[in-house]
Amino acid sequence: MPHTYEYPRPALTVDCIIFGLDAQLELKVMLIQRDIPPFQGQWAIPGGFVRMDETLEQAALRELQEETGIHDVYLEQLYTFGELKRDPRDRIITVAYYALINLAEQNIQADTDARSADWFALSRLPELAFDHDQILQMAIARLRSKIRYEPIGFELLPTKFTLSQLQKLYETVLARPLDKRNFRKKILSMDLLIDTGEVEQGVSHRAAKLYQFDEDKYLQLKQNGFNFEL
Repeated sequence: MPHTYEYPRPALTVDCIIFGLDAQLELKVMLIQRDIPPFQGQWAIPGGFVRMDETLEQAALRELQEETGIHDVYLEQLYTFGELKRDPRDRIITVAYYALINLAEQNIQADTDARSADWFALSRLPELAFDHDQILQMAIARLRSKIRYEPIGFELLPTKFTLSQLQKLYETVLARPLDKRNFRKKILSMDLLIDTGEVEQGVSHRAAKLYQFDEDKYLQLKQNGFNFEL
């Protein structure tokens, strides 16, 4: 016989902040346009209610795929948000996750209670529903902190890339310019990159060398950490 609790229970949701890098190396976030109240027609972070028969991560992956078509991503838990009036419907607590993905590898398609789904540049965000602006800003802060002690780029950049593209990624995430000489010296000293022996094709400027990540060393650095202060 199931136990009946004598006190009210808050509802539980999950939200997914998904970052991606476009062809111009601009950092973007995936948003959905809500098709149901509250905040019908407004843009929001993908997410929804946790079912009784699934874990938090299972719920996050399901909601993400249902509302955006994004699948097969590694989600990392960000924070739990539980302000009393964060949702006008009820007492609702949300657990937020975030992930970095390659935009080109995902086919975006809105479904369920999402009217549409699209990528938005962090510099040109619409007004967000609920407390999603607060959630997104915390995810951005976490990403900027993380890039200083864990390698970032494997999930965002193409398989083969130039050092300029890698530096642009770091500058985009950190929102500040980096000294070219110091950046290259630092990144090459990690012994993290493999020189492919190839160069850019079809460019008007001098073709730059193409590199790729050494996956084993990349994963080792992710596990052990490092100091990326310049």
